[in-house]
Amino acid sequence: MNPSARRRLTLANSVVGAVIVALDGTVLTVAQPTLRRDLDASFAQVQWTSTGYLIAVAGLLVFAGRLGDRYGHQQVFAVGMVGFGAASAGIGLAPGIGWVIGLRVAQGVFGALSQPATLGMLRAAYPPDRLGMPIALRTSAIGLAAAAGPLVGGALVTQLGWRAVFFLNVVPALVMAALALTVRDAPRTKGSAAGLDLPGAALLAVALVALVRTLVVLPETGLTAATALGPLVATVAAAAFVRHERRLASPLVPPGLLGSPTVGAALGTLVCASAALFGTLFVSTYYLQDVLGLDPLQSSLRALPLAVMMVLGAPVSAALLRRYGPRRTTGTAMLLLLLGVLLLSRLDRASTDLTIGAGFLLLGAGFVAVMVSATAVVVRCASTGSAGVAGGLQQTAMNIGPTVGVAVATTVVGLTGVDMGPALTVLAALTTVGALSALRLPGRGGAPADERRPAGHAPGDAVGEVRTRR
Repeated sequence: MNPSARRRLTLANSVVGAVIVALDGTVLTVAQPTLRRDLDASFAQVQWTSTGYLIAVAGLLVFAGRLGDRYGHQQVFAVGMVGFGAASAGIGLAPGIGWVIGLRVAQGVFGALSQPATLGMLRAAYPPDRLGMPIALRTSAIGLAAAAGPLVGGALVTQLGWRAVFFLNVVPALVMAALALTVRDAPRTKGSAAGLDLPGAALLAVALVALVRTLVVLPETGLTAATALGPLVATVAAAAFVRHERRLASPLVPPGLLGSPTVGAALGTLVCASAALFGTLFVSTYYLQDVLGLDPLQSSLRALPLAVMMVLGAPVSAALLRRYGPRRTTGTAMLLLLLGVLLLSRLDRASTDLTIGAGFLLLGAGFVAVMVSATAVVVRCASTGSAGVAGGLQQTAMNIGPTVGVAVATTVVGLTGVDMGPALTVLAALTTVGALSALRLPGRGGAPADERRPAGHAPGDAVGEVRTRR
């Protein structure tokens, strides 16, 4: 297969694979009420269909990325897609809520395998300076899936029942798996495939699972002995993980990524941006429906500018990234996101549809540019031998951020009532932290360290820092 055809097929796999997973999450939200009634499940059990998936994904993303670095992103992606499709079919046939929860956890495991691979494949197929547009197309597709999910899910649930939304994924997942196996990964040089570091993977999984579980249950249970123990376990496990990684010759996360200020700034910006977006969406939904009395469809229409900007803004963001560099592009995007949060925080019963739409437009414009530029920084900073781990780190940030945002929003709303102001003020402060983090990203012309690696430095070894041309 010639390089051009290989890149096109890799891009198709990356885009469609990301869409399958994103669509699954959005249609599930629509299907949950009907699922609960049909299976006579409790609200807590239905919540675990989401929580179980999230915990499985969060704990395994980085290790799954390392599997791709070692055994090939296309192969790991194919396994992930086959398993994801099979689990989806199993959920569609599940006789009870226990089966649904268990299979959703399995879906999370296979989703963790496929998602870092969608970025690792792109890093292996495209030169670093041409990654912006492929990542932008992937982001646009995810935005389209997020916008279309409730509509598709609603239509399927209404006409065919909740089981139909899970059968939706089966055939596309199997097709993508078959196509992935037709693309061979680039040959690996000797020493490029690092060890798996199972103890490190276990420590990182414990830290992430403890953190995510605490964030999920804290708004419902409040501060208890169990919720207080979660952050302690996460902190101890994270400290043990860092100490363990620094003592290994072949760690799970290469030193060039683990200790890189540039990668840390990009990941921090992604966490803050996604927390601000999803926390704002959570609060805004309740405000539009409970205060303004809009139905779900009317609320979705008010938020439509956000989805439109996610789809249309990604290619524009890639062009801006190439022209102005990550620091200016991401910093400006965080300011747009901040303006959107602040505008929505000032809504009241007299606010017009134009004002509401403008707030969501700013949210979408800011968030999509952060997604494209910060993701490109993380992926470009990794060598091809560590692209899967970089993808796993990016996906981990994109899972933790929304969980943080919703937890913060839920907690503040619980303390202050439905009024949007206090919750969105806290989220605006979090957005400001992300904007400050963006200042540490490389400027225009900043190049990944592996492009300047001295002769004899193995592609899979740890990469140095991204230098910033001032």
